[in-house]
Amino acid sequence: MSPQPVARFAQSLPRLARAAWLLTVIALLSACAGSPHRRQPAGTSHSTLADLPPRAPSAASAGEANDILFRAIGLVGTPYRWGGNTPAGGFDCSGLVDYIYRTAAGIRLPRTSSDMAAMDGRKVRQMTQLASGDLVFFAIGGAISHVGVYVGKGRFVHAPNSGGTVRLDDIDGPYWGSHFAYGKRVLD
Repeated sequence: MSPQPVARFAQSLPRLARAAWLLTVIALLSACAGSPHRRQPAGTSHSTLADLPPRAPSAASAGEANDILFRAIGLVGTPYRWGGNTPAGGFDCSGLVDYIYRTAAGIRLPRTSSDMAAMDGRKVRQMTQLASGDLVFFAIGGAISHVGVYVGKGRFVHAPNSGGTVRLDDIDGPYWGSHFAYGKRVLD
């Protein structure tokens, strides 16, 4: 859509509706798009958490956590696509996380990272307490803007940005460590 029809549409809305429309457009465009394009070479981990023993959420959900991890790692390399939620069509961050949980554990999650952050579940504030399969949330300016799945050993799978692919990164690296908000335990 060219800028002129968008501007005419925005002008036709009452002032309050125009502000709400603008905020919605900004939120949709910024969802999962605030992350850097830098990548870490595959197979290398510099995480200070790499030496911690793997942790499952609970004995009862260890099997589900394992299924989630295999599904998440199997999707590494899938192209990023804003609004995407399938391997064939590509993934954005929340589409990836919902697909993993839905197909590996039969758990349907909300569509956006902020809605996932608001759902019930135990918050995990310290990276050292994360368990395999936990959702991990990242914030920019105090607002949740990104989500991934913690796989253990200081690594998480996520769909970080336009032009990129689903990848595995260190959660405590310079960018992600400074934007980490908390984890959420969904499987317990």
